[in-house]
This record gives sequence, C-alpha cells and structure tokens, in this order.
Amino acid sequence: MAEAEVLGKIQDLESLHVTCTDMDEREMLEGKIEVLKEILDLLRDMKMEERSMPKYLIDDLVEFGQDYMEMISLNDCYKTAMLRGLRYQIEMINFGPDEKNIGDEKKEEEVVVGLEEIVKKLVKRAILKNSNGSQIMSIKGMIGIGKTTLARQLYKAGASQFQCHAWVCITSGTTNKEMLIKLIHQMVEGYQRDPSLEEMDNRSLQHMLRQHLQGLSYFIVLDNMLKETKLKYILKCLPSPDIFGSRSILLLTSRYEFRTPDVNYTHEMKALDSDNSWKLFLKTINKFTSEEINFSKELERKGKEMLTKCGGLPIAIIDVARKKAKQRLSGIKWEELFDSIDLSESLKSLEPMYHELEEELKPHFLYFSFFKENAIMREEKMEKIWAANGLDVVLATKIFVDRSILEVVKKKVTKRTCRLHPLLHMISIQKAEEGMGLEILRSNGNSRPSQNARHRVIVCGRDKFNHFSIEGSKHLISLIFHGGGGYLYEASSSYWESFQLLKILDMEDFGVKTLSETIGAMVELRYLGLRNNYLQVIPHSLVHLENLEVLDIALNFIVEVSDIMWQMSNLRFLHMSDVIFQKPLKVDALWKLETLTYISIYDWTFEGPGFNIMYDFQTLGIEEVDDNSDVGTLFAKLAELPNLRYLFLRGSRFRSMPCLEEIGAIQGLMVLKVDGRIDRLPSADKLPKWITYIALVNTCLDKDPMPILEKLGILYKLKLRNAYTGREMVIQQGGFRTLKVLCINELWNLRMIQVDDDAMWSLGKLEINNCPYLETLPERIRWMSELQKFKMVTTKHIATKIRNSGLTSEIIEEDIHP
Repeated sequence: MAEAEVLGKIQDLESLHVTCTDMDEREMLEGKIEVLKEILDLLRDMKMEERSMPKYLIDDLVEFGQDYMEMISLNDCYKTAMLRGLRYQIEMINFGPDEKNIGDEKKEEEVVVGLEEIVKKLVKRAILKNSNGSQIMSIKGMIGIGKTTLARQLYKAGASQFQCHAWVCITSGTTNKEMLIKLIHQMVEGYQRDPSLEEMDNRSLQHMLRQHLQGLSYFIVLDNMLKETKLKYILKCLPSPDIFGSRSILLLTSRYEFRTPDVNYTHEMKALDSDNSWKLFLKTINKFTSEEINFSKELERKGKEMLTKCGGLPIAIIDVARKKAKQRLSGIKWEELFDSIDLSESLKSLEPMYHELEEELKPHFLYFSFFKENAIMREEKMEKIWAANGLDVVLATKIFVDRSILEVVKKKVTKRTCRLHPLLHMISIQKAEEGMGLEILRSNGNSRPSQNARHRVIVCGRDKFNHFSIEGSKHLISLIFHGGGGYLYEASSSYWESFQLLKILDMEDFGVKTLSETIGAMVELRYLGLRNNYLQVIPHSLVHLENLEVLDIALNFIVEVSDIMWQMSNLRFLHMSDVIFQKPLKVDALWKLETLTYISIYDWTFEGPGFNIMYDFQTLGIEEVDDNSDVGTLFAKLAELPNLRYLFLRGSRFRSMPCLEEIGAIQGLMVLKVDGRIDRLPSADKLPKWITYIALVNTCLDKDPMPILEKLGILYKLKLRNAYTGREMVIQQGGFRTLKVLCINELWNLRMIQVDDDAMWSLGKLEINNCPYLETLPERIRWMSELQKFKMVTTKHIATKIRNSGLTSEIIEEDIHP
C-alpha cells in the first residue's frame, strides 16, 4: 500500500465526514482518519530515516493498513497497541537498550540448577501426554531469572517428538516479517536459506507457513516475547486446531503476562533459594576453573552470605561466579574473595526493564526507593504515595506485575502485597538519586547527603546518629523513616516545623510512641503513615492538616482520637483499628472518603444529608459487630452508597455476630470478608448477587457452608480459615461452576471433602493448610483439567500419603509440605 494510496483514502474519508449527518458514523470516520494519518506519518518517517531495517517495518505497516481498511471496525486497544509497537520498533533500531540475544545462537552449554522438578512436570503433562490438540504455554519472569534456560530444557526434551520444530529469538526491534521468515527457515523444507522470502509480502509468508503446518505436529519456542500483540499476530499465522486436534505446542518466554484465554498455562519463574544459589555458584566456578572445589563450612557460610546480595537471580550469581573464578585463577585466596561483591554488570543487564517503561511510568518506579530492600510492599500504600506526588495510579501496579518488575507475594481481599527484587531496588535508588533528588541517610555512616534533596529516607540501625542537624529540610517533599523510633525523642519542635513543603511523612514500623503537636504545622501534608507503632494518642493538631488525604494509624493497639477527624474534610483513605473516639465519628462529614477500615460499629454516625453524596466510597471495614448490633439498619444505609464494593465485618472477641440476612440489600457488593463467630450464613438468594470473593475467618460454623456458597453464580475466589467446625464438607454436582481459587485453612476437625461430578470444573488453584485430620483428597481432583496449582501444608504422615495417592501427580505446580 503506497503512501499515495493512504493519502487518497484519507481524502475520501474526509469528504464523507463533511457530508455525514449521523453522529455515530461521523465518530467512526474520525477514528479511521486518525489511524490512517498515523500510518502515513510512520511511512514518511521511515522513508526519511534510511535505516538498515525499514523494509521489514514498512511491510508490517502495509499489512496493518490493509487489515484496517478492510475491516468495518477495529478494537481500539488493538490498533493503539499495534501502532505503539511499530513506533517502538522504529525507536529501538537506533536508540533502544536490548536484552542479549541468547536463543538458538547461544553455543555455550548452560549451567542448570533448581529446574529439574518443573521440567519433569511440564514434559510429562504438556509434551508426553499431549497426544493431540494444541497447547500454548508461557514462562514468565524478570530478566536473567532463567526463562530461556527452562525453555531450552523443555525444547531438548520434547522437540524431537514433533514433525516440525523451531526456536525464534525475539528482540525489541524484531518485526513480524522477520519472525515469519525465521519460522519458515526452520520449519519449511527447501527454504532454509532462501533469499526470495524477503521479497514476499507478509500475507504470502503467512499463507505459506499456515499451509505447510496444516495437519503436522509442531513445537515452536518464541523466546523473549515482548507484547501480547505479537502473540495475536503469530496465532494468525498458524493453522487453527482442527476437529481431530493436530498436535502442537507453542512455548513463549516473556517478561510480560499474557492475559488471554489462548494461553493454557503460565509458569512464573522464582528466584533461587540459598542452597540452589550456592549450587549454581559452585557449578559455575568449577566450570571456569576446570576443577572441583570443596569449601570448608565456614567458607560456605561466608560465600552464601555474599550471594544474598544477588537475590537468587541466576544471571547475577553466574556473573559473580565468573568474576570470582577469574580472580581465583590470578592467585587471590577464597577467604579474601568472599569479602566483597561486584554487581555492576548485573545491574547493567537489568536496566532495560527500566528503560523500556513508558515515560509516564518511570516516575512510579523511582518511588520504590522509599521502601526497604526486600520489603513486602502493600499495593494500597504504593498507590497512595504515587497519588500524593501527583502520579496516576490506575493500573500502575498491574503493569509492574505483568512485566515481572514486581513479584506478587500474596493476593489479599482487595489489594496485593508485592516484592521488588533487591537488584531492581538498587536501580530504583540510583535512578531516584539522579532524577528526583533522593537522599538516603544511614546511621552506619554510609550516607550521601544532597544539597538539593527533595526526598529523604532515614535508615536508623543500632548505631546512633544525629540526623536532625542535617540541613536542607525546607525543600523536602517526602520524609521516610526506617529502623527504630527512639531517635525521634530528641527531635525539637523546630525540627518538625522546618518541613514546610512536606507532602509525605511515613513512619510505619518505626516504633514511635509519641508525636509532637508541631506536626500539625505541615499544612501541605497529603500522606501520614503511622501504622504499626506504639502510639496511644493522636495529636489534636492534626486538625490543621486540611490537605491530608491518607491517614494510616492501624495496628497501634489502642489509640485515643479526639473529636478532629470529621473536620479533615479532604480525607480519602482512613486506616485504623482498635481506636477510641471521644465522640462518634461523623462519617457523613467526610464526603470525599473512599476507604474506611476499621471502625467500631458503635463509633460512627451517618445521620446527616452528606452521607448520600459519598459517591466515591468503595471500601468499609466495621469491627466490634456483635449480637446487639443493628446490622439491618447498617446494611440498609450502606445500600444508599452506589459504589460500595468491599465490606469487611469483624466480630467482637467474646460474642457472636448476628446472621447477615439483610446484606443482600447492598446489591453492588463484590467482596465480603467476615471475621468472627457467626451462628449461620444467609441463604444464597439473600447474599449480594454480584459477589465474586468471600472470605470466612474464625466464623466457627457448625454447619457445612458449601451447600450455600456453591450456588453463588459468579463466585471467583473462596477462602475459609477456621470457618467450619464439622468433619465433612460436601460440594454437590455442578457446584461452584465459576470458582477459580479455593483456600481451606485451619479446619481443625475436617476429615473428608466430597466433590461430586461436574463440580468446580473451573478451579485453577487449590490450597489446603493445617487441616491435621484430612488424610485423603477427593477423587474428583484427578479429573479437574483446569487445576494447575496445588499447595498443602500438613503432617509428614499425611503428606506422604497424599503424594503416594497419585491424585495430584498431573498438577503442574504441586507443593506439599513437609
């Protein structure tokens, strides 16, 4: 499709737009004109640049333009991603950092540690057992964690069993046409080195590949897949699975999460533990020194301590081992070699994860430097810190998780907890020091004070130091404390008054017992984090923090709060527990509130007209609910909140909660957590119909809850912890049709779980922990084709019995302890 043809099409559409009177049709025409203009701009840019690879890119762009003009409509997300991908490829030709191309061209034999069990599982389930049909599997993880190594082990084990096989390495500049040519070179006989392929257009290449593979079995590895649009494209080039299910496997390695039903299974790579890190280090040392070295226990301990800096990342461990082997060959003693570690090369290899972020996401990454190394980071806290600095929080955490920058540690009821790899944490600190004026002060003397610091992290260890004397406080926007709060006792009133521009003050886990009244002078404060300390009284001066949006005083045991919070009208997120209010909290005055957890049912009022305009209110946690509580009135009032989606109910320590019969009035409720004793559950038709996640904790029901819960039409996740005191649990035929995750913990009397036919057929993850009398699993587990993750913590005797039963042998991720 020539440049003139695109221009002509634009002119035709613009003429139609002028005469069109239908608004919907005008909008569609505007969208088409916009996309075609972007295609025209890209064509002109590539024509002007005279790069070495524009021919391939032009072929991709021509194909996209042809597809677009032939289709009546095109998904906005797809066309945006496609155009962004084409632009990205153009930029990467000249400017982009890239991962090493370590696919089929790699000749050096790899050192493999810690992958044996998963290789056996995947080979057995996906390759040997897959006698017909097609499977798409993904191996996901950060740079250098071993994705390619695992894929190569699977390829070696299974490729020879297929009629055709191919391994294609993809870099950030790889075009669709190049992918097609590489696949044809390896899979179509007679075209191994045929230069005529470069003269063919993309559609002809697609047709050739599809026609050749029709009816054949094949195994394709696409190493380092970058975007989901690439997967959608490659699927168009492969034969559709026929009715007889011709045998094929498409294996992807990627840092990205492919959220598409086409992918049957995703294996997420984990960092190596201490023992496997040491094994990999030794194997690499032995390989480069050509000798087998035996270390003393003391040297092994010292070596393992050194390797903790690598965070279990194979690429870093191998890099360190190579350097140590080279130093050893030069005559340096091992005792001296284990005293230090150089991770500079490893950090360089990880930088593409930062450079390839969109410009609007790079600032989000820098704020990870506020957290401790290896810290478990709460998603809600990350989002509030971003928001306090004016950053968009929508989907930010999800993007970091999807791109293997953050590892999900635990999925909680509403948010996740995540961890950043220690080496990525180092990069976040480096980039924050360079780009946003981060300053880290440490009591051990390893500090780098800055004259123009805008963000300060103070790390207090056992060594005492006077950080109060450090100048430059008046320009600070963020002040974060890690360590021990005893140092703050020496802070004068003038110390707090000096932070005139401070927006974030975080002292979570700092051991603080008292707060100065002068904190109320920080009138620009947006975020105040006081979680998990020893505070007994909240200063009255907080009433002056008119801009405060986030106040977190949870986990302070018992905290007394004066009658001030109802005056903090800009509060959006209020986290607390075990709080004593001098007067009940006027919730309706906080009309901007989005989250309130936890407040005693007896400590709040909602009498005023303001309650009805709390449109943004989404999350509520109520505690001290007992049999005297009027939950019917509570639920009726909450039903007036149009966007309430998450409700947490926590009972009184010594009394039962009333039955929740009226909770169905909150029609939009999606997540319900009940923590505390309750006599019975409401019937299924009395529960909110849009509920997707239920957690029952410490409810101690004496009647099996499954006959009620299994009837909920769209329930996705169910968690039971100390929820049921009976011996048997029965899931009836067809029950839990939509359930994906089931977690059963601490059911101390449970002896049998019965699952009837056609029940839980969508279940993907099953977790059973601390049920000491549950010695058998349901026979139905053997036939749950979607079940890919099983975890069980039990006694040694029961663990052995479960393994020997063979019921879980087909599950890819099986984790039975001990």
